[in-house]
Amino acid sequence: MTYYDPDELLKRITYNPDIYGGKPIIRGRRLAVEHVLGQLAVGDTPEALLEGHPWLEREDILACLAYAYNVVANERFQPILADRPA
Repeated sequence: MTYYDPDELLKRITYNPDIYGGKPIIRGRRLAVEHVLGQLAVGDTPEALLEGHPWLEREDILACLAYAYNVVANERFQPILADRPA
C-alpha cells in the first residue's frame, strides 16, 4: 500500500475566480472538488472517474478526499443532539 502526504496532495487543489466562481478545482482544470466528491458519494468508483476524465490522476481523487477531510476536521457546525435510544 502506498501512503501519500496529505499536504502534498492538497497542492493539487487550486481555485480560479473565473472557474465555478472560485470553488476548489483540481489543478486549475474545470473539474470541481465537489463534483468528484459527489460522484464518489453516489457510488461511482475512482476508476470510473479516471475513465471519464483522461487527464485526471489517482492522486487528484485522493487530494479531493484530503480536502474534504480538512474541511470536516475544522468545521464549526454544531450537530443536533440525537434522541437517546430507549
